[in-house]
Amino acid sequence: MRILAVDWSGDLRAAARRIRVAEAVPGRLLGVRGGLDREAVGDLLLDLRDAGEPAVVGMDFSFGLPAWFPARSGATTLPQVWDLARDEGEAWLRACDPPFWGRAGTRKPVDVELYRDTEQEARERGLNPLSTFQVGGAGAVGTGSVRGMALLGRWRRAGIGVWPLDPAPGPRGVLVVEVYPRAMTGPVVKSSAVARRALVDGDDRIPADLRAAAADTEDAMDAALAALGMAEHADELAALPARTDPASGSEGRLWLPPTAPGPPR
Repeated sequence: MRILAVDWSGDLRAAARRIRVAEAVPGRLLGVRGGLDREAVGDLLLDLRDAGEPAVVGMDFSFGLPAWFPARSGATTLPQVWDLARDEGEAWLRACDPPFWGRAGTRKPVDVELYRDTEQEARERGLNPLSTFQVGGAGAVGTGSVRGMALLGRWRRAGIGVWPLDPAPGPRGVLVVEVYPRAMTGPVVKSSAVARRALVDGDDRIPADLRAAAADTEDAMDAALAALGMAEHADELAALPARTDPASGSEGRLWLPPTAPGPPR
């Protein structure tokens, strides 16, 4: 089974400069590449689908929103949420009306639930996923998530499985899962090129000829270490069941490794 991780971007014009795709097997990074925009990532998924070999692809954007928000528009299931994001997402981003924030002149809401159940669970594990409603500011994930959600329905209709609605792909097929790279990088100042290179150089899962590419940008490092972290749990991913609990069906769910990452080996 192939294991890939995509460090996503919501950049309207320059996504291809930011998006990175990494592939790994247990204990070894196979590659890191850039140059793909969001549409090209979709094409990659279709190529994987047609290749006849099972693949699990991690994506680092939120696959859903806190359930109360789309429910106001009658969207109570993930496919309905994705269609809502496709139809209204750009308007959400342009207006940045509450509960969205992060642009000049906006404030973080204090009177609504900002996190999905899965994000609350991650926070209980000591992780710090940001709210999908935050569309600007340091580390904001909202813009990329809204633009990613807008594509999930199309991908699924094209035969790409989306967890937690769909299970592991079996002997062929593709499953995309929502990942949180920080759960697999451990503590590192990602904005520091020196810190990134030190982390990569100290990880013997990364071949010497891939270290420059893996440390090149924050996005590259996240993709590389997310792919490696997923590959360490390839057996679990190969048997991943669909989830039927209400929160997973309406908000999506992060796939997280069972334990926090240790120091590089």
